[in-house]
Amino acid sequence: MSKSDLKARPIFHRKRDAIEAHLTVVMAALAIQRKMERLTGITRRKIVKVLRPIRSGTVIIAGKEYVAGSRIPDNLKPLLKKLNS
Repeated sequence: MSKSDLKARPIFHRKRDAIEAHLTVVMAALAIQRKMERLTGITRRKIVKVLRPIRSGTVIIAGKEYVAGSRIPDNLKPLLKKLNS
């Protein structure tokens, strides 16, 4: 795996704390990707492609919270269940 697989831009750190933090984030992303691939049996690219249309968000207007959920297609529910295990 390379940074291009993660769609990450080159980052140039000069301080040790920043370098270690960056490497921690990269390694965590790699671990999450591998876990997702093991749980589902499909590649990260395929997982991202099929889940990309599912979006949700929360908006706060005048102190009131509004949740905009996304309908999850029935054919994606088994994949999400595997990822939740």
